[in-house]
Amino acid sequence: MVATHTPPSETLDEALAELQESFDLLGDWEERLAYVIELGQGLEPLPEADRVEANLVPGCASRVWLAVEDGGERLWFHADSDSAISKGNIALLLGLYSGRTRDEILGFDARAALDSLGLPQALTRQRANGLNQMVGRIREAALTPAG
Repeated sequence: MVATHTPPSETLDEALAELQESFDLLGDWEERLAYVIELGQGLEPLPEADRVEANLVPGCASRVWLAVEDGGERLWFHADSDSAISKGNIALLLGLYSGRTRDEILGFDARAALDSLGLPQALTRQRANGLNQMVGRIREAALTPAG
């Protein structure tokens, strides 16, 4: 049974603009990373049933689980990590992507969006790679036919 969710009321570009505004209000990268970690603290707990090998995102500095709920037209994502920074990164991505249509997800340039926030540059190479792997897993889910 698929849970009932409310789709995002704003476009992906509007959601990104809000994130950019929040990042701009914060001074240095220490404050921005603290904000990202705070985003992660707001994630819904991931059910134990979703903490399986198939949901682990490869290439991350820590363990990141990303579960996909196929709502037919829209995809909903649920995630968790054993690292505060990775958990924050995935929370940021879920804020952008969860509840979007496959076309919205595939039509959004995540690399440009994350670069506009300056996030990959603030992370270690391994964490930036993990962030790209998370985006890749989300896009992969959008490429999978509904059902």
